[in-house]
Amino acid sequence: MDLDDLRAVLFDMDGTLVDSDAAVERAWRTWALEYGVDPAAVLAVAHGRPSEPTVRQARPDLDDAAVAAGAARQLELQYTDLADVREVPGARALLRLLDVLELPWAIVTSADRRLTAARLGAAGLRTPATLVTSEDITEGKPSPEGYLKAAAALGVDPDGCLVVEDSEPGLAAGYGAGMQTAALKGLHGDLTLSGLPDLADLLSQWTPPFPARP
Repeated sequence: MDLDDLRAVLFDMDGTLVDSDAAVERAWRTWALEYGVDPAAVLAVAHGRPSEPTVRQARPDLDDAAVAAGAARQLELQYTDLADVREVPGARALLRLLDVLELPWAIVTSADRRLTAARLGAAGLRTPATLVTSEDITEGKPSPEGYLKAAAALGVDPDGCLVVEDSEPGLAAGYGAGMQTAALKGLHGDLTLSGLPDLADLLSQWTPPFPARP
């Protein structure tokens, strides 16, 4: 990726900025047992997606009202399970660097606002001015809707955005939005990162496209 074209960085939250994988898996395992489905099958499709489509896929026999109730139950299991939620290594340092560079950034997450606030708080990360959650969109990842909405809120063209993700649905959403991608956890994007410090190293070489404000 040519960093000269970069105008904003758009982050996923869970697994990208916030290490919440264990909490997410505990919630889905409990939910699966309550709803009589195989936990392993649910976990295979849950990561990086909103709760509702995962519930619908796991229990296709449920009507819309029951799916909504199932998704609400799954979120309820996550709201207070924060004991081992922490920042992904390098997250705070990377966000501080973006502030120094005056490079706009946002979070686009499949969580709702309550869960987003809880997990960012537990990880010691601030909530950004531009935040797109599951409550702000009609289609979750891999739909590009969330990333396009974040770019529009920042006033940045999609081709100037870098999406940082740790899941295949999230990367597909970034590509679908016409954005460059940076992939974590052994996945492949336009950039393949071993961790967030890799991205910080690359961005330390970024030059603002306009003179700094006085």
